[in-house]
Amino acid sequence: MTGMTSSARPFLNRRLAEFGTTIFAEMSALAVRTGSINLGQGFPDTDGPEEVREAAVRALRDGRGNQYPPGPGVPELRTAIAAHQARRYGLTHDPDTEVLVTAGATEAIAATLLALLEPGDEVVALEPYYDSYAACIAMAGATRVPVTLRPDPERARFRLDLDELRDAVTDRTRLLLVNTPHNPTGTVLTRAELTAIAELAVERDLLVVTDEVYEHLVFDEAEHVPLATLPGMRERTVTIGSAGKTFSFTGWKVGWVTAVPGLVTAVRSAKQFLTYVSSGPFQYAVAEALALPEGYFDAFRADMLAKRDLLAGGLEQAGFKVFRPAGTYFITTDIRPLGESDGFAFCRALPERCGVVAIPNAVFYDHREEGAPFVRFAFCKQTQVLDEAVKRLRAMWHA
Repeated sequence: MTGMTSSARPFLNRRLAEFGTTIFAEMSALAVRTGSINLGQGFPDTDGPEEVREAAVRALRDGRGNQYPPGPGVPELRTAIAAHQARRYGLTHDPDTEVLVTAGATEAIAATLLALLEPGDEVVALEPYYDSYAACIAMAGATRVPVTLRPDPERARFRLDLDELRDAVTDRTRLLLVNTPHNPTGTVLTRAELTAIAELAVERDLLVVTDEVYEHLVFDEAEHVPLATLPGMRERTVTIGSAGKTFSFTGWKVGWVTAVPGLVTAVRSAKQFLTYVSSGPFQYAVAEALALPEGYFDAFRADMLAKRDLLAGGLEQAGFKVFRPAGTYFITTDIRPLGESDGFAFCRALPERCGVVAIPNAVFYDHREEGAPFVRFAFCKQTQVLDEAVKRLRAMWHA
């Protein structure tokens, strides 16, 4: 009888039951099954700088990081992260007390939310949002309160309604979760928008967690402004960064948190019971990567800009409404000009129709109807791959 009772109960707890398998796993499997070009999941199809890869090999051969690295991260990487923040943004951090290395930005997000939230707290987040945000808020027992970025067709971007953001904050709000440059919309919040967010956080005494993993991928006239640089924000902001997106080594899973000592200590308290430590030899390599000359970052950004324009132009020619991103390596499109309105159905049919995989933006929304007609494509691929994808997409509607 006990066995029957146990087997009748769902194994997954209620907090996570709504999430299931991620859309990335589903669509990547579909890409493999159909032999499609995968423009869904955001990973490059080439490795990053050879000198960075060789730094990892050298660390392995020299026996650095092959055993457990220090809990906060190897000193060389923590020092390099602090130097990067100082050189680029004028933010000074003590490498020993204000920098924490994590297993990618995903663990940084999880550890931060688990450390800072109590059950019943509210988290205001900008939707659409990276799917781990919702899952981590749920694991912490907190409640997510979405504020929707809405399409602005005239400017071909998504915009934040600051009045809606202010109205979303209640006495139960513990923190704001901000992502800029923004995945999936490609929006880069302006200095004015970020200043308003900072003023709200100070006024309501809120913590802010800011995901800045695409900080080096901003285009055209856009400017990346770290929230921690704004008045009153240094002491209340947890900034999350990552090597994967900047150096095209996503499999290494090296991320970090920078904040004042009290916040870093809190996040480390949760992180130590997640992975404890990770990516030992890769940490030494990322330390060298962060010290690469400015020419690397300029060339990386220019390459991605050219790929953005290639894919965006092809999507426009195929009939999509394109929101040309100011940052990240994702393009959000509106499929309604194609006579379609259901992003899920569209993306599940697309591989069979033309051999290309994309992601329905609705998975990033609590208000699924808001995201229903939008589809995301990744352009962090080789030029010839993007050319072929564009050719296939154009042929589908212009045969």
